[in-house]
Amino acid sequence: MAAGGRSEPTSADGESGRGATARRIVLGAQLRRLREAAHISRADAGYAIRSSDSKVSRLELGRVAFKERDVSDLLTMYGVTDPGERDTFLEMIKQANEPGWWRRYSDVMPTWFHDFVGLEESASRIQTYELQFVPGLLQTEAYARSIATRGRPEYASDDAERRVTLRMRRQKILTGMNSPKLWVVLDESVLHRPIGGRAVLHAQLEQLLELSKLSNVTIQIVPYHLSGYAAEGSFTVLRFAEPELPDVVYVEHLSGALYLDRQDEVELYSRAVDRLSVDADTPERSRQILARALAEI
Repeated sequence: MAAGGRSEPTSADGESGRGATARRIVLGAQLRRLREAAHISRADAGYAIRSSDSKVSRLELGRVAFKERDVSDLLTMYGVTDPGERDTFLEMIKQANEPGWWRRYSDVMPTWFHDFVGLEESASRIQTYELQFVPGLLQTEAYARSIATRGRPEYASDDAERRVTLRMRRQKILTGMNSPKLWVVLDESVLHRPIGGRAVLHAQLEQLLELSKLSNVTIQIVPYHLSGYAAEGSFTVLRFAEPELPDVVYVEHLSGALYLDRQDEVELYSRAVDRLSVDADTPERSRQILARALAEI
């Protein structure tokens, strides 16, 4: 279960990795600006750290862990000699390399999902549109288990249980310190799809109603007659408080996921978000729809 309902892993209680993904991206962006200001090519920078231009590209995108020796050599090459400034960068390396709590579930977690969990924890605003499932951050344990086991929760494997645990742990960001704003648009069909059976769906809709009362959670329902017009598939937009971090669009598919951060791509999905907010019923009206669907089960 990944972002929406598909496939992912679970967690421990530590918060040491919170925001590490964002810090890695910020550090990479700062190194890129320093390199460009010094008019140094990626190839030359790669040579300086006994590597390649592709390695430098991955560092600047925050896709790999940083080595103190590499960053130290790059800072020297870029003309950063002030001890205080260099110490700041080296301290950022330690923070950026902190392992996220989810890493201990890497054995049951798709590799392409690791970055999403880190970015999700770092986001200040999460906007998600879902056509098939209740989004992972709002799922009950039983609903998540039904998805993880393809409708056979009584045969849940140890791996499936670990994935469910991960999903429950991810939900802590909604009630912790500096909780992100979560804006969810659900296709009306999600309210009537009996994932796990009537009892599981009933409990899930009850939870949606409760969570909609949180000040940082907004839920809107797209009615049947407007379904599919604003967007043809599920997606999530992650937005960040740090100006160095670009907005990221996450689109999951059967064998992996896409992370889109080009301005034209993000603008396309942002326009879809705007259309969805207009097509969907208001939050108050959506709560009434949820209550009605609950009463009909």
